[in-house]
Amino acid sequence: MTRVRTILRYVMGVFYALAGYAHIASPEPFLTITPRWVPVPETVVFWTGVAELLGAVALVQGWSPRLRKAGAIGLALYAVCVFPANIHHFALDMARPDGGLGFGYHVPRMFAQPLLVWLALWTGGVTDWPLRRR
Repeated sequence: MTRVRTILRYVMGVFYALAGYAHIASPEPFLTITPRWVPVPETVVFWTGVAELLGAVALVQGWSPRLRKAGAIGLALYAVCVFPANIHHFALDMARPDGGLGFGYHVPRMFAQPLLVWLALWTGGVTDWPLRRR
């Protein structure tokens, strides 16, 4: 199980590093799904990218288990905080005449969000639930 956890930790790190880069390099798609109640959306999207990059580095680094756990907690909290943008994106798409990306994209994405929270915490060594170490 340790090998699976390590591999998934690196997969998560790459995923969040790419997402962080995308938030900074090409913020337009993220700005379109940011709810209107979010203040200064350009700044928020930029800093979410920075948070993803820092979380990815903390998650995959090998010298500090405490830093890895902090990065995992940060990425888990990040996934919770961006959930309103995912819901907003779902609602925007469903209101489009063509249905946007449709239920086939959005419903799995809604279910994946709690999985991402758990996966960050599990791969970062914060929790072993429901898989106990032997």
